[in-house]
Amino acid sequence: MTPSRTRTKPKPLSKSELAGLNAWFRAANYVSVGQIYLLDNALLERDLTAEDIKPRLLGHWGTTPGLNLIYTHLNRLIRQRDVDAIFLAGPGHGGPAAVANAYLEGTYSEVYPSIGDDGDGLKALFRQFSFPGGIPSHVAPETPGSIHEGGELGYVLSHAYGAAMDNPDLVVAAVVGDGEFETGPLATSWHANKFVDPTVDGVVLPILHLNGYKIANPTVPARIPRPELISLLEGYGHEVITVEGDDPADVHQQMAAAMDQAHDLIRAIQDEARAGKRSLRRKQPERPRWPMILLVTPKGWTGPDKVDGVQVEGTWRAHQVPLSETRTNDKHRAQLQTWLESYDPGSLFDDEGRLVESVRALAPVGTRRMSANPHANGGLLRKPLTIKDFREYAVPVKAPGGSVNEATKVFGAMVADIVRDNPESFRLFGPDETESNRLGAVYDATTKVFAGEILPVDEHLAHSGRVMEMLSEHTCQGWLEGYLLTGRHGLFSCYEAFIHIVDSMFNQHAKWLNTTRELDWRPPVSSLNYLLTSHVWRQDHNGFSHQDPGFIDHVVNKKAEVVRVYLPPDTNTLLSTMAHCLASKHYVNVVVAGKQPQFDWLDAEQAADHCARGVGIWDWAGNDEGDPEVVIASAGDIPTLEALAATAMLREHLPELRIRFINVVDLMRLQDEREHPHGLSDRDFDTLFTTDKPVIFAYHGYPWLIHRLTYRRTNHDNLHVRGYKEEGTTTTPFDMVMMNDIDRYHLVIDVIDRVPGLGSRAAQLRQNMVDARRRAKEWTREHGDDIPEVKDWKWAEEVDGDPAATSGTSADFA
Repeated sequence: MTPSRTRTKPKPLSKSELAGLNAWFRAANYVSVGQIYLLDNALLERDLTAEDIKPRLLGHWGTTPGLNLIYTHLNRLIRQRDVDAIFLAGPGHGGPAAVANAYLEGTYSEVYPSIGDDGDGLKALFRQFSFPGGIPSHVAPETPGSIHEGGELGYVLSHAYGAAMDNPDLVVAAVVGDGEFETGPLATSWHANKFVDPTVDGVVLPILHLNGYKIANPTVPARIPRPELISLLEGYGHEVITVEGDDPADVHQQMAAAMDQAHDLIRAIQDEARAGKRSLRRKQPERPRWPMILLVTPKGWTGPDKVDGVQVEGTWRAHQVPLSETRTNDKHRAQLQTWLESYDPGSLFDDEGRLVESVRALAPVGTRRMSANPHANGGLLRKPLTIKDFREYAVPVKAPGGSVNEATKVFGAMVADIVRDNPESFRLFGPDETESNRLGAVYDATTKVFAGEILPVDEHLAHSGRVMEMLSEHTCQGWLEGYLLTGRHGLFSCYEAFIHIVDSMFNQHAKWLNTTRELDWRPPVSSLNYLLTSHVWRQDHNGFSHQDPGFIDHVVNKKAEVVRVYLPPDTNTLLSTMAHCLASKHYVNVVVAGKQPQFDWLDAEQAADHCARGVGIWDWAGNDEGDPEVVIASAGDIPTLEALAATAMLREHLPELRIRFINVVDLMRLQDEREHPHGLSDRDFDTLFTTDKPVIFAYHGYPWLIHRLTYRRTNHDNLHVRGYKEEGTTTTPFDMVMMNDIDRYHLVIDVIDRVPGLGSRAAQLRQNMVDARRRAKEWTREHGDDIPEVKDWKWAEEVDGDPAATSGTSADFA
């Protein structure tokens, strides 16, 4: 869609406007260089000495002047047009620029009063950068105005588009580094503009900064012939506005014109779309061609041209610290002083070290400052999710195992109501798997978003909606993170095996949450919630490539304060778990639940109690009467099924054997209370699992994780865990569990082998179990299906005791 209105050519900057912009640009560059190098003498009141220089020079200069230029001109746009904007720095380690501009705007001193807006404050600002006890060199959580670190490359556009969703007046300026341009996640996220609805969403203004080099090599986009690169960007759906040069006065003129032109086009697209919505126009709108800016400036611009006779500016040598020996090399130190003096700090700061009023006045005011914009501190804007009591969706359970449901399908109705009740603050994200993961009920309340052409054959597809699907886990994760960090709520549904694609993105978000827990000026944001389904035990049809439960192992490596893992065994426990997770704040919640038909074990009240405890005894399954000879435990829906089936056989054939059955829904309850807020005390753990009895544990994932979580427990030596051990293929569901020795027959064998004195008494039963495994395998190979005694198994009434509420230790489910 190209708006029909005529766009006027932007007027050139006046002499005073140009001088003002250049003054801010010089100030930002000066403060950036000072952060990289200086311990003292922040305003060059005397010649630099070795003691003025940091002993370890850490930082990245090369990208910084380009970021400062962009920030300078965004501020002009904000001031002149009252634009609501935030700034995302994609280039790696752009921290000096973001911190410098937040300081010049006054926000830094407001957030951190110890870093004042005078000479002492400037010295403290310089000292803390990349210094022990200070701040990192990237745009970290500690940086006001940041929702995107830039420490790991590839996510700036997906974060930006997530921030723009449901923020109709917000402009998200997303600077893409030309090194970042080469990453896979960034490549897919160019297509996020096909998911923007100009009637309800804000806009992302991508700014691709070509400075030519990364750490030690040229960048691909910088070496592509310019027409080819512009054609590529136009092919992504953008109108490209180019700014190029190395003369500051000329570049300022170009950049001001580019910003005006881009904003004119943005407003024209939005005005036309919103006018069309108001007129109830039925014609399918053409997809907008949103503007972007291609900025081409030298790497390390305005820095040292040459060092020791070698070209630095405009080369890869400017990437990090151009003058690396300033503490020990007099010539380097003198060159650093010349570099700093080139920005004329005496005209920028007064005698007390404060920014002069003429430059200070160039900053936007209040929350229009990008460093103080509440959209970049989403906890300020977050409102609690409106969510009904999960019991309204619960399935009736008259007796354990007496009914069958698809847990995620039932949960889909709950998601539909969450969408209805939170029409502007909740979205569902996933890579083309909403239907596959049985969440299709959400389409009773909303549609999938797609801004392109929609054909009659398409289902649930519209230009507006709350379901975001793109076959890139990276982009979905980035969208959700951007949405959460700007104060909203969401859910990411994905196949369990392929959530590994975002392992590193999860790392970064978990680290962000952990850091911001210590920043009292950043209120908590909504939790990042994963629903992992189509899991390892029911990927029998897709085969080995789709079988991997290891994301849980990856998650529990992170700080205990921010990670939670839940394995609900049936429909009602899934509903209870998700209600809790979706309402929670500042965690990463991982919930693993199958989508296939499965038995219902607990009614709504039992499920609520069980989830509140996180772990508990299922009295109806066992017969230990408070004095077990063996504990059978489970975590996960299929392991619970197999553990219960094994328990039923043992109770039938060895009725005198006293069995305690324990189910774990909150995996972190297994950990020591000193290691995780949800951990059980040693007393409570020993009460449940005993101090000296065999424990046979059927676990959803890799078995060694359970040992890792419980290695300090008194009874750890008696703990025997069955789980996935990297055996799989395209086969039947029961053959999958047999391949990994977590099947009911093998669990019975484990009990016989580990309960003292049971071996000889149960020799015949053990032999029968071995034979049963062989028969089941032969049947599968002959008939292509599971053996009837497994496929048709149910919890027998003669085994089923009083289906009372489960019991266990109490714990806060928070």
